[in-house]
Amino acid sequence: MTFLISAFAFVLLLTLLIIIHELGHFTLAKIFKVEVEEFGFGLPPHALTLFKKAGTVFSLNWIPFGGYVRLKGENEINVEKRFDKGSFASAPIYARLLILSGGVMMNFILAFVLLTIGFSVGRWVPNFYTSIDELQAAAARGEISLETGVYITDVLPGSPAAKAGIVKDSAIQSIDGVIVDTPEDVIAFQKDKTKVTYELMEGKDKTVRSVEVQLTDGKSGVAISPFAAKLSAPKRSVGQAIKLAGKETVFMTEQTVKGIFTLFKSLATTGHVPEGITGIVGIAVLTYSSVQEGLMTYLRLVALLSLSLAILNVLPLPALDGGRLLFVLVEMVIRRPLNQRFELMTNAIGFFLLIGLIILITFNDVIQLF
Repeated sequence: MTFLISAFAFVLLLTLLIIIHELGHFTLAKIFKVEVEEFGFGLPPHALTLFKKAGTVFSLNWIPFGGYVRLKGENEINVEKRFDKGSFASAPIYARLLILSGGVMMNFILAFVLLTIGFSVGRWVPNFYTSIDELQAAAARGEISLETGVYITDVLPGSPAAKAGIVKDSAIQSIDGVIVDTPEDVIAFQKDKTKVTYELMEGKDKTVRSVEVQLTDGKSGVAISPFAAKLSAPKRSVGQAIKLAGKETVFMTEQTVKGIFTLFKSLATTGHVPEGITGIVGIAVLTYSSVQEGLMTYLRLVALLSLSLAILNVLPLPALDGGRLLFVLVEMVIRRPLNQRFELMTNAIGFFLLIGLIILITFNDVIQLF
C-alpha cells in the first residue's frame, strides 16, 4: 500500500511541478494577447481532447508526466504565419521575455509558498544553518530548539579506543551512565579516571552498545565534536515564516546553482556524475522516503524540486526557457529576428543533449541503488 501511495505521490509531484510551470507561460501569454493553441496534460502521444475554451484546446496525453503549452506560431517556419496577429513572435520583446519567464516565476512562487507554510504550520528547521555554531546561535535567539550530542570524528590508531573496537562516525550517548551533551562534558567527566564505559550509537541503523575503555591521562584517543542530536522549531507567525522562506529560497538557490556547476564540471573533467546529483529514479526514491515520513516532509521535497526546476529552466541552454530567453535577448540587441530554422535546429540539438544527460543521470541513479 505504501508503495502505491508513493508511486501516486511521485507522479503527482512531477505533474504538479510541470503543470504549475506551464501555467505560468499560459497565464502571461493570455495577459499579452498571445494565442495559446493547446494546453496539454501529460506528454504526447495525444489521447483525447478534454474541452476547448477561449481558443485553447485542453488535451490529455498518454505519458502521465507533466504537460506543455503550445503558442501560436511558436514553431512556424513560414515567416508570414510566424508573425500573424496573436502569434508569439508578433508580441513585443518585453512580453516575450515575461512569457518565457512565467514558468520559472511560478515554480519560485510555489517553492516560496510551500516554504512559508512549512516554517509556520510545519515548524520546519531551516537548512541555511550549515554549522553547529550557527545552530547554537539560532537556538540562543529562540529561532529553533537544539539538543547537542558528542560525535566521534576520528579514532587514533593504537589508542585505547581503537583497542576497544570503537570506530569513527559514532556518537557517545553517555559515560558510566551519565548523559553527555558536549565535548567539554566528556573531557570533564574523564579527568583523573583510568577506565570508563561508553554507551555508543553506531551505524545507519543507530545500534546502541556499551564499550569499556581504558584511559591514558584521562583520554581515550578519540577526536570528538558537537553535533545536532535533536532539532525542532517553535510556532512562528506568518511574518517570521515569510522571512525564513526568503532566506531558505536564497540558500537553496545558491546550493542548486553550485550543484549544477559541479555536475557540468565533473562531466567535462571526469565523465562521471558527481555524488549527490540525482535524476528521476533518485527522485522516486526520495518521494518514497518522504511519504513514509509524512505530508510535511513530502511538501518540503516538492518545494526543493520546484526551486530546482526553476533554476534548471533558466539556464541559457537550448531547449530550456533560458535558451529561448537568450534568443530573444539576442534579437533585442541585433534588432532583427533570428533565423527560425537555426533556432529550431539549435533547440532540437539541445533537447537531445538534455535527454542524453537525463539518461546518464538516471543510469547513475540505478547503479547507486545496487
